This record gives sequence, C-alpha cells and structure tokens, in this order.
Amino acid sequence: MTETIALVLGVSMLAAASVLLRHRYWPNDDAEPREDVAEYIAMMVGVLYALLLGLSLVSVWEGRSSAEEHVQNEANAAHEIYQLAGGLPEADAVRLRESVTQYVHHAVRTELPAMAAGEPPGQEGWRLLQNVRTANRAPADAKAVEQVTVQEVANQVSVMGDARRGREADARNGLSPVLWFGLLSGGVLTIAFMFMFGIQRSVSHVVMVMGLTGLITLTVLLVYQLDQPFTGLMAVDSSSFNRYFPGA
Repeated sequence: MTETIALVLGVSMLAAASVLLRHRYWPNDDAEPREDVAEYIAMMVGVLYALLLGLSLVSVWEGRSSAEEHVQNEANAAHEIYQLAGGLPEADAVRLRESVTQYVHHAVRTELPAMAAGEPPGQEGWRLLQNVRTANRAPADAKAVEQVTVQEVANQVSVMGDARRGREADARNGLSPVLWFGLLSGGVLTIAFMFMFGIQRSVSHVVMVMGLTGLITLTVLLVYQLDQPFTGLMAVDSSSFNRYFPGA
C-alpha cells in the first residue's frame, strides 16, 4: 500500500514539475488562440480513454471474481468430501479424510503461496487429487447408503478437479497486451493534452494536471493489482480453505 501511494504521489509531482517548467519557459503559449477542432479531439481522447479504463476494470474484476469463485468451490468440495466420508466404513472414512486433508494442506501451504509469488502450482496437486479419487471406494459388501456416498464423493471430486483447473487458468490468464498498450499510451496522451491547452494561472494548471495524473496512475495500478488475482493487496488467499480446515 505504501509503495502504491508513493508511486501515485511521485508521478503526480513529476507532472506538476513539468507544468511549472512549461509556464516558466513557454509562457506565451497560453495566449495562443484555441482551436475548436483541437479541443474536440482532446475531449474525444479523454472519452475514449475513459471507456478503455472501464473495459479494463470490468475485465480484470471478472477475472478476480472468477479466481475467488474457483477457490471457494474447491474448498467447498473438499469440505463436502470430508463430511461425506462419515457415511463409509471407518477404515475407508479415515483413508478418504487423510487423502483430502493432504490435498488441502498442499494447496494452502505450497500452491497458493507459490501462486502469490507468480509461480505455477505444479503437478503435485493433481497427484494428490488422484489419491482422493483412488481413496474413494467402498467394500464389496457395501450397503446401499455407502454406495450412494461413494457416488456423491465422486461427484465432489469432479467439482474439485474442475475448480482446480479453473484456478490454474485464472493464474495464467491476464489482461490483453493490446489493452495494456492502450492503457499506458492513452494515459500519456490524455495527460499530454493538458499541456497543449494551458491555463493562464499556473497554480490551477498544476492542480488539474496533478489530479488527473494521480487518478490515472491510481486506476492503472488498480487494474494491475486486479489483473493478478493471487498476488498483491487484493489477492485471493487461502481463507476459503481455512474456514473448513482451520489447521491447514
């Protein structure tokens, strides 16, 4: 958070210094007549950039929401498997609960921290998930209720696998490079127009440029944070798993 505030303030101060230099070395530019076409172009650039910012924010917010939903579904499925194990014979229940607990421990202690560091989760999680699937079996003389339990556990294992697959996809996916280019170049262009249409009072000009620059910088940083759903201040963490498995 401190780094974000420092970066916003730093960029804003740099823009303010540029405005002061402009008023100092090119003071006569303010007296130049304004052209309606140029002002219209500047307005359109601002409107189009606002649309681009909105599109980017919606895109990354949906990506983060998807990541949060996948982690929640994965944790819910693991919890359901743990609870359903009670419907199996004791030895089978213990085996199933141990396998799903191992999977959750690996997800919480290894995978999510690795994803927070920007690393892929790896294949160990899939092996542990396969162990859960293998542990889900009933004896040959299983009762009807036990057979139903095995089937329901199999369904939850499938849900957990789909959620895990979605979580890995969320870590790989990100905002399009085209949108990133538009965000950065459009921000620079929008701020540059503030220098082309100067204001007679330098103080007012400085305040306007600082405000616009700070707001654009903050918004781009917000897009950057949301574009990485498992890292940063707004990261999707292991709280969903910890809710059901406090010792994970």
